[in-house]
Amino acid sequence: MPAQRADARRNYARILAVAEEEVATHGADASLEQIARTAGVGSATVRRHFPTRRALLEAVFRERIESLATRARELAEADDVRAALLDWLGALTVYSATVQGLATALLRDGELDPEHANPCVNTLAEAGEPLLRRAAQAGVVAPDVTPVDLVTLIAGIALTTQHHPDPATEATRLLHLTVAGISPRG
Repeated sequence: MPAQRADARRNYARILAVAEEEVATHGADASLEQIARTAGVGSATVRRHFPTRRALLEAVFRERIESLATRARELAEADDVRAALLDWLGALTVYSATVQGLATALLRDGELDPEHANPCVNTLAEAGEPLLRRAAQAGVVAPDVTPVDLVTLIAGIALTTQHHPDPATEATRLLHLTVAGISPRG
């Protein structure tokens, strides 16, 4: 693949910066035309860099998703695997609940779709798998819980609380209510 021209790299960076602001303000349905206008480029330029809305959303969330994945990998070796898993789920819940559009980016037509790759979900699931496996081996999580189950749960909580006056607090409260189902104390 040939290297991008300097102006194409600048356009990409400018579109992404504007998209981050627009998605933070308007959620996953932020206007692509408004993003193009604010970035000072045409709609075709936005489409060239981001052929679909999903591609744009994944790029917007990539850095934070990577940060959450890194946190999961760090916690995978913690002594208290239950506390480590809940720490990671809590961080994922707060971020998902407070950033408009993330839960929508994790879902395809209202559900996680195993038939289609979703880089956000794949990154989180792969990073969380060792943490979840250790928790299952320790008996603090039901053995049939999958990383995708957890991401689905968090996305659902985030969607449910997105219009709450304090979405992070409400999402955290709902996560705590569900923990007994995925991680019974024993």
